[in-house]
Amino acid sequence: MPELRKDPIIGRWVIIATERAKRPSDFISQSQERMKGFCPFCVGNEDKTPPEVLAYRQSGTRPNTPGWSVRVVPNKFPALKIEGELDKRAVGLYDQMNGVGAHEVIIETPDHDLSLANLPLENFAQVIQAYRDRVIDLKRDPRFQYVLIFKNHGHAAGASLDHSHSQLIALPVIPKRVVEEIRGTNTYYLYRDRCIICDIIHQELEMEVRLIDQNQHFIALAPFASRFPFETWVIPKGHAVYFEAISQDQLWALAQILKCVLQRITTALNDPPYNFLIHSAPFYEKEISFYHWHMEIIPKLTAVAGFEWGTGFYINPTPPEEACRFLREVKI
Repeated sequence: MPELRKDPIIGRWVIIATERAKRPSDFISQSQERMKGFCPFCVGNEDKTPPEVLAYRQSGTRPNTPGWSVRVVPNKFPALKIEGELDKRAVGLYDQMNGVGAHEVIIETPDHDLSLANLPLENFAQVIQAYRDRVIDLKRDPRFQYVLIFKNHGHAAGASLDHSHSQLIALPVIPKRVVEEIRGTNTYYLYRDRCIICDIIHQELEMEVRLIDQNQHFIALAPFASRFPFETWVIPKGHAVYFEAISQDQLWALAQILKCVLQRITTALNDPPYNFLIHSAPFYEKEISFYHWHMEIIPKLTAVAGFEWGTGFYINPTPPEEACRFLREVKI
C-alpha cells in the first residue's frame, strides 16, 4: 500500500510509492562517463581561473601557482556578480534588484582523478574548513543575507567539469526553501518550546530504523519523508544554528561522517550523480535560536516530472527505511 508521509519541518507531503517500489539494487547506476578535455582546475593551470580568494598551500608557495591542497576561486561564469549595489526597486507591481552576490568554486583536490568521497580525511577536513572560512568572510559584507554551499557531482547532477569541486553562492535575499524551514521550526518551537530537529534526532537515535551512521558530534539519517531514494541528512547532534560556528573538533567529525556517507552511497550505487547542500541560518535574522543547521545529500536517481512540478509533492519509490538498511550494510 502506498503511503503519504508529511515532512514534520515544512509540512510538505511525500508519496512513498510502494506499488511501484524499486529495490535499492535497482538504482545502481552505470559508471559515469568522464568528461574529456582541458581542465582549468588541474595543477599547473592556476592562471586559467580567476585569482584565488583562499588557498591552503605548502609553505613558501606563491598564490595562483602549484603547491595547494584546496583552492577557492571566483566562478568564471558567475550567476551573481560581486560588484555593485543592490538598487532595490519596483517596476509597477513587480520587485527587482541588481544581480549582486558572490559565486565561488571550491576546488577540493589538485588530483583530477580523485573524488571527494576518496579524499584522505585530512584533505576532506580542509574542504569543510574552506567552506567555513569563506562563509565567515562573506558574512562581513552587509549586502549578503545568505550563503548556500552546494556540490554537484556528475554531469546528470549539474557538474560541468569532472574535476572534484563544490560551489557557494552568496545571496542578497533568503531562499524560499530556507524561509519555509525557518517558519516550520519556529511553529514547532512556539508549540512545544523545543527544536523540532533536536526532537527528530532523539527519536531517530531511539528507533534506529532510519539511522545510517553517527559519531560524537553528528548523525546521518534517512528522513522520514524522504523526497528521493537514498536522500540522507547529516545533522549536528548538539543544537546549532550556524554552520560557520563549528569548532575544529566538530569540523573533523563532520568530515569523518560525511566522507563515510559519500563512500556508502558511492559503493552501494556505483558512484551515482548526486547533489549536496548546507542549510544554515541567515546572517541577519533576529531571534532565530530555534533553527538547526544541517546538510542534505540527494543522489540523482529519479526524475522530477509533471506531477511533482504541478503539486509540490514528490514520489519516492523506495521507503527510507529500506534505503537506510541497504546503506548500513555497505562495507567501506
